[in-house]
Amino acid sequence: MSDYILFSIITFFLSIIFSMGGAGAGIALVPIFNFLGLDFTMAKAVGLFAGASTTITSSVMNLKRKVIDFAFVIPIAVGMMSFAPVGAYASMFIDENIVKFFFMLMLFYSASMMLFGKKKSILKVDGKVVMFAIGSSVGFLAGVLGVGGGNILIPLLILLGFEPKKVAVSVSFVVPFSTLGSFFTYLNFVDIDYLLLACVAFSSIVGGYVGNYLMHFKLQQSQIKKLMGVILYLLAFKLLYQFIV
Repeated sequence: MSDYILFSIITFFLSIIFSMGGAGAGIALVPIFNFLGLDFTMAKAVGLFAGASTTITSSVMNLKRKVIDFAFVIPIAVGMMSFAPVGAYASMFIDENIVKFFFMLMLFYSASMMLFGKKKSILKVDGKVVMFAIGSSVGFLAGVLGVGGGNILIPLLILLGFEPKKVAVSVSFVVPFSTLGSFFTYLNFVDIDYLLLACVAFSSIVGGYVGNYLMHFKLQQSQIKKLMGVILYLLAFKLLYQFIV
């Protein structure tokens, strides 16, 4: 029972922090749960559901505020929803150490973009086909790694010339769909601990609500991004240490 309490507390506080940064906490929860003894594939499944729970809270609040550009977001959403389950299924046939290695690279990428990423675009792209292709590629990779994909998609879209605030709001709407698609795919080959899932989901929802409130009314998002980056760097170096040792 103490393990469920520990996982719930960790999920609650990380969900607050990451929802303040406009992202799901799954990217941090997966390696932490694995470090604490949870099977890596199980950690991915639980982390996916936790991330979905957090971002659904943000999505509902953004829908109420009517700030989502559906013309922009739908091609990305369709691509991610279609290919995230494919990536999740493909992960069954990829060696776990290879997946962990690419997960580590993703942590370094996400942390670096949060701390040092510039908001200047490197080129301009547009069009529904391009948006669908981007969503499909990110969705597949996110499915393999067991994450929602927001931490990959947000800096990528900013580099491709899209306005950061619009990107953050749009991605928060997209991620729950791709995340749940991957999660239900993992259910086919993972023996889920449903009590753990319920504890983590509840903590994610409450933490996501608290974090979203604080993001809009109390704290500077730039400082939260730096904190998120530091957390992801620590997790990335922990994984790197495991590979070296």
